[in-house]
Amino acid sequence: MKLQTTAKSLSGSIRVPGDKSISHRSIMFGSLAKGVTTVRDILRGEDVLSTMQVFRDLGVQIEDKGDVVEIHGVGFEGLKAPQNKLDMGNSGTSIRLISGVLAGQDFEVEMFGDDSLSKRPMDRVTIPLRQMGVDVSGQTDRDLPPLKMKGRSSLKTITYQLPVASAQVKSALIFAALQADGESVIIEKEKTRNHTEDMIVQFGGEIQVDGKEIRILGGQEFTAQEVVVPGDISSAAFWLVAGLIVPNSKIILENVGINETRTGILDVIKAMGGNIQLSNVNHIAKSATITVETSELHGTEIAGDIIPRLIDELPIITLLATQAKGRTVIRDAEELKVKETDRIQVVADALNAMGASIEPTPDGMIIEGKTSLHGANINTFGDHRIGMMAAIAALLVQDGEVNLERAEAINTSYPDFFKHMEVLVHG
Repeated sequence: MKLQTTAKSLSGSIRVPGDKSISHRSIMFGSLAKGVTTVRDILRGEDVLSTMQVFRDLGVQIEDKGDVVEIHGVGFEGLKAPQNKLDMGNSGTSIRLISGVLAGQDFEVEMFGDDSLSKRPMDRVTIPLRQMGVDVSGQTDRDLPPLKMKGRSSLKTITYQLPVASAQVKSALIFAALQADGESVIIEKEKTRNHTEDMIVQFGGEIQVDGKEIRILGGQEFTAQEVVVPGDISSAAFWLVAGLIVPNSKIILENVGINETRTGILDVIKAMGGNIQLSNVNHIAKSATITVETSELHGTEIAGDIIPRLIDELPIITLLATQAKGRTVIRDAEELKVKETDRIQVVADALNAMGASIEPTPDGMIIEGKTSLHGANINTFGDHRIGMMAAIAALLVQDGEVNLERAEAINTSYPDFFKHMEVLVHG
């Protein structure tokens, strides 16, 4: 796909698609609650559609009526053995979290995904699930998909210190712990996005969170709810960066989720001197309108406990750093190596091919600022965030064409990405 290059300015107002993390979890909790849950503004990207289909395969009636999705919940005890293998597509969220859901089910399943998902290690989930009594096996010693799994209706409780900062692993263990006989304790390495914990409370359950320690009692039941999904800050991030680095730009993003565990990118933008404002803040829905304008930026250091709060935004933050004055250093981000791709290497290779100066390190990158970008052939390797980062980078290109291979990966999280680009790009 040939990308548009050289935008003279960006302006306008858009609503980014619904938050992917919340969309996934609304389907899961709606399926596990009693009654009919309605979900508005759900993201209909390929990852979320994978989750929706898996729960249909597990016996849950889910109706997509366009403006709203209705989920006829069956509770944990109402899930049924699927007639087929469960297809998780490209979605790491689906396979990891649903592993936790199925941990307390005493039937056999096989979960598989696409080529990209089949390279992602699942051992960080399977190791603690085995400790809880689950029979699960994957490929190689890292338990790559496909996964074969047989849960048990009498799950053991667990006290587990997470070796990595991962909301997916934490959430998988929470789902398993909700089906165990007694109280489980999960201790995070660093605090990560807390949508699962928030949704337990929203659906009438109980969970105790004290700093990095989480306590969950098994045997809880959930009640159907009405869920309104805020816009995904991970999708908004691409336009935030575009508005900061494309000349003469001002972009307004409506109804963006600002959950405190997800707003690391806003902190980084402020630290780099970016012109960004929040308005129409809804403290209950944790959403706001965000306005961003072209800014003179300077380099910064991104490390430590902020990393889990912006892990998915690091590819586009890397592009932002190439246009700031001075050097930016990213550390403590080794988790990027086990995303849809090794995002440290793939991001560096893609932007360096366009003229950037980025040195990959074992846990991050060193990025030199104020570099000019030129045309190149960029492969997404099936990673949606690499595709969108390259599309934003192309807007700065003065020389040559940017051709994007496997651009369809963007549909994973943002099917209307290029439509929104047409709305915002001028000149």
